[in-house]
Amino acid sequence: MPISPDRLERVLNPKVIAVVGDKKASGYMWLNALKTFSGNLYSIQVDEKEIEGIAALGVPNFASLTQIPEPVDYVLCAVPRKIAPFIVKDCIAAKVGGVTLFTSGFAETGEDEGLALQDQIGALARDADLLLIGPNCMGIHNPGLGVRFHRDQPHGRSGNVGFISQSGTHGMHFSLVGATRGIYCSKLVSFGNGIILEAADYLDYLANDDATEIIGMYIEGARDGRRFVQALRAAAARKPVVIWKGGQTDAGSTAAQSHTASLASNKAVWDAIVRQAGAISVAGLDELVDVVHALQRTKPGRGNRVGLMAMTGGQSVALADSFAREGWQVPRFADATYAQLAEFFNVIGGSYQNPLDMAGTIMQDASTLDRLFDLMEADPNVDAVAMEISATFAAQRWEKNPQELETLIGSLRRFQERSDKPFVAALHPSYVEQAALNARDQLQAAGLPVFPSFERAANALAKSVALDPALHPARQSSGRKSPGRQSPGPNG
Repeated sequence: MPISPDRLERVLNPKVIAVVGDKKASGYMWLNALKTFSGNLYSIQVDEKEIEGIAALGVPNFASLTQIPEPVDYVLCAVPRKIAPFIVKDCIAAKVGGVTLFTSGFAETGEDEGLALQDQIGALARDADLLLIGPNCMGIHNPGLGVRFHRDQPHGRSGNVGFISQSGTHGMHFSLVGATRGIYCSKLVSFGNGIILEAADYLDYLANDDATEIIGMYIEGARDGRRFVQALRAAAARKPVVIWKGGQTDAGSTAAQSHTASLASNKAVWDAIVRQAGAISVAGLDELVDVVHALQRTKPGRGNRVGLMAMTGGQSVALADSFAREGWQVPRFADATYAQLAEFFNVIGGSYQNPLDMAGTIMQDASTLDRLFDLMEADPNVDAVAMEISATFAAQRWEKNPQELETLIGSLRRFQERSDKPFVAALHPSYVEQAALNARDQLQAAGLPVFPSFERAANALAKSVALDPALHPARQSSGRKSPGRQSPGPNG
């Protein structure tokens, strides 16, 4: 039975949170992670040995949820599995908005006792119409409200990505790794075994959430496959949905069964489901982050012909190979482009074929990069543009003269702002990893899409431009195509 979005709204945007069972042995991990929460935070703990430490954190402690002097929107429960049914009953008595059971040891164990306990808490929650997240999960992360389940997760800054994860670790990693790439969540939910609330409920919610423009997912399986497919299709018809499916091999399927008690479908079936729904399938965390990064920072797709800009001959070959493998065409430039390149391009140690081998030109005169971008924008044979940024050659120059990097960023920004062609940059860390990371951070701070390899740039751009342009997050600024038209991207 679908859950009312209004009820989920209360849980995912809480004003009052209670943590049940936090302990010194864990470093009071939940209460410390929630120090940033903008609302009222309470503790439930009856162990006298723990209460003093909780008081030292400045968190009011009670023996029962029913004793808290205001309605509780969200409960995080971290107690042994045999105690979990009693906490669920306390949640029901206190009429809380919803509860996350961090507790594990249920159906995923395959043991009779674990199965029986899961059935018991499921029956309690269903009979009382209690919104239960889990068990065997980390719960919710709402950075705008400072709701976290890991002390290093972002807070005080909301993003436009809603993330649904059957794994707590993958949810945590998406929020942490994503933040290094300029990706922040609107809401994130880790839902584990999903015995009451499942992936379809969160898809329905995020599809209608104004703060969410992109939906990301990690999923191992669904209890109600038909309903999941319906929810996926409905969500993907409204906004981009990027999915990482775990358990697509025999070994992975076995691991999924022992992780969240999920029965995973085979890869062929899954690929067909995702393709028919119009969602974007990825194979792992890095690819998921890359595709979301591209969706946030590039323009809608317009074709599969790419203009490539490299720094050396060898890199131009590698760049062309990487993009061709992802289905991109690397065409000849238009005759008018070649005629204008001949007027200023330095062919000593360089070449103005596609890819451009341009180090000798732009390192001699930085202003020529703007001219090259002008030609890429005007060339009718080019639908998208990708550029190598070489830390190997430039790191020492950037260190001696930071203005050089600022000038480069200025050129990239000007092209990105004036052109409706999707653009990506690839910045390999080479042997100057820290300098490359510093440059990456500055590029990202300027709103530019930057990837650590040619292969990842080519793949992320291919998957982002294959999306229906009407669903692209940048559609409001582009608005070139009407809903329903498919962009002829490299993979489709």
